[in-house]
Formats: sequence, C-alpha cells, structure tokens
Amino acid sequence: MENFWDFNVWGWMSLFAALFGSILLANIIKKILPFLKNSLIPTSVLGGLVLLVISAVYKGITGNVMFNEPLFGGEGMANLEVITYHSLALGFIASAFKATNAKLTKQRSSEIFNTGITTVACYLLQGIFGLGITIVAAMVLKDFFSAAGVLLPFGYGQGTGQALNYGTIYETEFGFVGGKSFGLTIAAFGFLSASIGGVIHLNILKKRGKLVVSKRTDGSLHSESVEGDGEIPMQESIDKMTVQIALIFVAYFMAYLLMMGLGKLLPGMRSVVYGFNFLLGVLTGTLIKLVLNFLRKKNVIKKKYTNNFLMTRASNFFFDIMVVAGIAAIRLDILESYWGLMLILGVAGLVVTYVYNRIVACTLFGDYAEEQFLAMYGMLTGTASTGIILLREVDGDFRTPASDNLVYQNFVAIVFGFPIMFLATLAPVKPYLTLGIFVAFYLVLNLILFRSKIFKRRSR
Repeated sequence: MENFWDFNVWGWMSLFAALFGSILLANIIKKILPFLKNSLIPTSVLGGLVLLVISAVYKGITGNVMFNEPLFGGEGMANLEVITYHSLALGFIASAFKATNAKLTKQRSSEIFNTGITTVACYLLQGIFGLGITIVAAMVLKDFFSAAGVLLPFGYGQGTGQALNYGTIYETEFGFVGGKSFGLTIAAFGFLSASIGGVIHLNILKKRGKLVVSKRTDGSLHSESVEGDGEIPMQESIDKMTVQIALIFVAYFMAYLLMMGLGKLLPGMRSVVYGFNFLLGVLTGTLIKLVLNFLRKKNVIKKKYTNNFLMTRASNFFFDIMVVAGIAAIRLDILESYWGLMLILGVAGLVVTYVYNRIVACTLFGDYAEEQFLAMYGMLTGTASTGIILLREVDGDFRTPASDNLVYQNFVAIVFGFPIMFLATLAPVKPYLTLGIFVAFYLVLNLILFRSKIFKRRSR
C-alpha cells in the first residue's frame, strides 16, 4: 500500500515540475539576454540545456545522478527517456488529427512531392556522412561502434525522439554503450545547428539587403479558431480540449495494441516495432479521423469533434516536453571519450544539410527559395517547429507555400523514408553494405528530384 508522502508517489510530479520549471526559466533567460533572444534557439532546447548544466554541476559536487535521487522517484533518468519516447508519438498523433482541406494544383503537388523527396534525400546524405565518419573512427578508436553515425539523420533529420529510439536499439540489441545518450546529444547538436546556421544565413541576407521581414499580424486569437462551424462547443458537459486529448490517447492505446500484436508475430524485431510507435500512432489516429468523418457524412454524429487549433497546441506541447526531457536525459559522463567525434558529426551535419538544401531551394523553388530553404534547413536539423521558427523571420504571415510544404510532404517522406529505418538495423551488422545502399538510394532520389532539369536538358 502506497503512502501519499512516499517519494515514489511524488517522483513523477517532481520530474514534470523540473521540466516545466526549466522551460519557464529558459523563457525568462531569453527575455533577459538579447543574444539568446536573437539566436532563434527554441525555448524547449534552452530549457533542456539548463537542466543538463544543473545536473552536471550536481553530479560534480555530490557524485550522484541528480534525476536518480529519491526526490525524482529514484529512476528519473529512465523516466526522462520514457517521457521522450511517448511524447514523440503523442505529438505526431495530434498532428494526424488535423484536417487538411486545401485543394492542390499540379504545380503545388509537384512542389510538395519535391519537398518530401528532399527530406528523405537529406536523411540519406546525413547518413552517408555520419556512417562514413564513424566507420573511419572505428578503425582508429578501439572497440568503437562503427554504425554510430547512422544516428546523425535520426538526431538531425527526425529529432530527439527517433534519436533516442535508435540509440536504445543500438545500446540494447547491438551493445553500443552510451547509445541512448549519443543519439540524444546528436539531436541537441541538431537544434544548435538550426539556430547557428539559421542566424548566420539571416545575417547574410540582411547585409546583402535581401532580407525583407514581413509584418506579422497581432497574433490575437479569434473565436472561430477554437469553435468553428459544425464543431462541438468549447465548453459543454465536457471541455473541448479534453475531447482532443482523449482522442489522442485512445489512438495511442490502439497503436500500443497493434505493437503488442506485431511484437508477438515478429519477436526478433520487437525493438524495431516499438521504435515505430510514432508511425503506428499516426496510422491509428488517421483511422479514427476517417471513421469520425464517415460517421459525420452519414449523419450518425452531428458535430465535428476535432479542432485544428487545439490539436496544434497539443502537438506543440508534446514536442516541447519531448525536447526538454530528451536533452535532460543525456549522460555527459558516459560520453566523455566521444566528444571530439560527436563535434565532427555535428559540424558535418550542419554543413551538408545547409549546402544541400540551399542547392535544392535555389534550383527547384525559385519563386520562394529563401523561405523554402529556411523552413527545410530548420526542420532537417531540428523539428518542423524549428523550421517554422526560421521561416517566420522572412515570412511572418506564411504567404508563401513553404509552411504548407512542411505539412503535406510527410506522406511522401514516410513512403520513401521507410526503408531507411530498416537499413539502420542492418548498419551494425554490415556497415559497408549499408553505406553503399545509402549512396545508391541517394543517387536515385536525386534523379527523381531533379527530373525536370535533367530530362529537359536531354530533350534540348
């Protein structure tokens, strides 16, 4: 029987208080220090770094891991990883529930398709450089895990949650000591790369007189945003936000049942199956949305239960928690012998992502090259939210299609990027073969991406 005064009752509350408190503290720090305000670094990233510094100081003074103290339930570090893992899927599920009613022209469909191909091609480019660097490092460093560089596209291209997922797989299935912290650190470097590279590029545009920052709206919230036509009321017998959260968690529970079934069918791939929690969550969320839309068309239900504004807020909430918990879960002491290598990976990720997206944006998105570049560079070094942060500096009202490209390209990216997730589990066994497949796949995708330029030249 639990006593309400026991630490294991209050451990989770203390942990969440630390996460939310660090976000508030980071927000205050950004307001006070102008260079941080101008750095475009997300507040959640800064909050995670604040907790990382505090925990490192605590470890240096006491010799103990701060989040493993009784105040945080005794297993705080493991719980931070659990929070990161679940928040990734919950954020994606919330995004999947949002309605998309835009009509796409042939040109817009082509631009969205090209954006999705760019995303996957950049994953592969990051994987080629990352895996190439760590294969060389394994020749020099004794007992180093040669496939560690595959975590670069997961940390940069897909963010904290996936970096943790595959870092965990590498640590538990393939014996990469410190794999989880390695992946989380790469993801943190990705957010820093988004901020550093984004600010440098914006300053270059400003010096050349090419930066025209559009005036943003006042940001006021209108009632139509939270209570549109045909939707359930904001407050009735159940609050509208409660309905959104309920739908998200029901979809996630269905995804869990699906993972349990797949795990029993494929016991040798159980870690991989549970690493796809976000993808299966998107699937179940989409199915629930389709069922609700079908029932509404048949007039079985009279009102629309989902709301884009509230689902966006829920998605951003889960992603903020994911980022701050993921960075706080990094074990600096485990990585002390890898810092030089991780710095090389981080710089390589910044450079190749910047250069490749710059080439693609200028070649294929001439009408809004700067907006497309900043959105894609931010997303492929952090998350979609990071891309939006950079985009708002040049397109505050989202008048260009760049923001829509980030949303609609996901289906294309999932279809073409799905094989990479399986190749990531091949890399520890056959790193050279995986590197060769990455290169071949990258060349094929670029042939598809630049098809209009390549075949136009041949026809001429």
